[in-house]
Amino acid sequence: MDIPHVVIIPFPAEGHIKPMLMLAELLSRAGFTISFVNTEQSHHLLLDGAGIHRRCPGINFLSIPDGLPPDHPRSGASILDLLISTSTACKPIFKDLIASMSHAPTCVIADGIMSFAIDVAVELGIPAIAFRTYSATSTWTYFHLEKLIEEGVIPVVSGTESEELERQVRCIPGLEKILRRRDLPSICRLDPHNQVLQFFINQASKMRNASALILNTFDSLEAPFISRLHSIFPTVYAIGPLRSPAPHDSPSLLQIDRSCIQWLDSQPSRSVLYVSFGSIAVLTRDELLEFWHGLVNSEIPFLWAIRPDLVRDDNGSGTVPFDLKTERGRTVGWAPQEEILAHDAVGGFLTHCGWNSILESVWAGKPMICRPLVAEQQVNGRCVSEVWGLGLDMNCLCDRSIVEKVARALMEGEKERMLRSTAEIARYARDSISEGGASYKNFNK
Repeated sequence: MDIPHVVIIPFPAEGHIKPMLMLAELLSRAGFTISFVNTEQSHHLLLDGAGIHRRCPGINFLSIPDGLPPDHPRSGASILDLLISTSTACKPIFKDLIASMSHAPTCVIADGIMSFAIDVAVELGIPAIAFRTYSATSTWTYFHLEKLIEEGVIPVVSGTESEELERQVRCIPGLEKILRRRDLPSICRLDPHNQVLQFFINQASKMRNASALILNTFDSLEAPFISRLHSIFPTVYAIGPLRSPAPHDSPSLLQIDRSCIQWLDSQPSRSVLYVSFGSIAVLTRDELLEFWHGLVNSEIPFLWAIRPDLVRDDNGSGTVPFDLKTERGRTVGWAPQEEILAHDAVGGFLTHCGWNSILESVWAGKPMICRPLVAEQQVNGRCVSEVWGLGLDMNCLCDRSIVEKVARALMEGEKERMLRSTAEIARYARDSISEGGASYKNFNK
């Protein structure tokens, strides 16, 4: 019998490539032939900096252009250009690539926002599976964007009175008593006709053409919304939390700086607050200053991962505008996050609530301070604080006094209660991917 050949295509961003590459590694180890298709920019970054061929010798890495000029930044605010460009430029090139393969694909696994690949698979008679790199709850929310427009919830006006932002959203089944207007995805602040909002509505619609849905989550965390997604997809595989076979050597599009580990080794157990806002989101200079002063004023030791393009200046891009020095804290570039979260010195995580970060914090058993910034992070943060009890909510306008107060609350006042909750969920996560666990069984299916 021919060895199955699976073509996997992620959206070209760190938070999308990482979980889909972990799936590719697992499938490769299970004996499948894997073709992993990146855009040219991501392909070169991955091959240049991650030793990817050494890590994944059984995976064939291919690339296609994304339709943007080589010098386009493809991050921060410019990520919107990448969304639109991939959806229009990549389909014919990807179709030609599939047609040219000497070993015909058995299946295509496409990122949920690269649904042109689902279209190509359907046109060529190849089974297509969607992989949504969001949580089940956020995925369910995105399938109700049109309903939110119909009900007049979109656009959420961020400058309105706090009472308006606190109003509960009652038109998404299962979330009537959970989500406030402020907890809806950031795109819900846009006009209903906005190109970006319409992009996500369109992608959700096209996802329905897939024969199944893969989610990087687990039943013990999100069973109600995994179940609800069965009303859209005949088959849903919850196979998370996906873990790299070598998590301390995870591939990255950014250069990883491990210099902070020695500093962590010198800190007391559970004393350090780790801070990171992920690989895409940006802060203004004023926002960075408020976080910085709040952390310093809290007198909690902290480790802050500040990537080179974290700060947005008036021209739309920028770097950290001043020298950040304090006896209490330390800054580092793009950090080995899984290794940091697993470190005994780390007692909590101030996070932007990207889904990979939440799962990594869950796995490590570390409670979170939730400061969502973009995309689905608002939904994730609300679930962390109000549904799963794994952290504190800071989804509001944040000044230094709020940052100081919440940092102390997590690391001192709420510490023991939070650690009990996170330890329990961490155990469920491990059980899920262990032999006989729900995610283990779903992966085998």
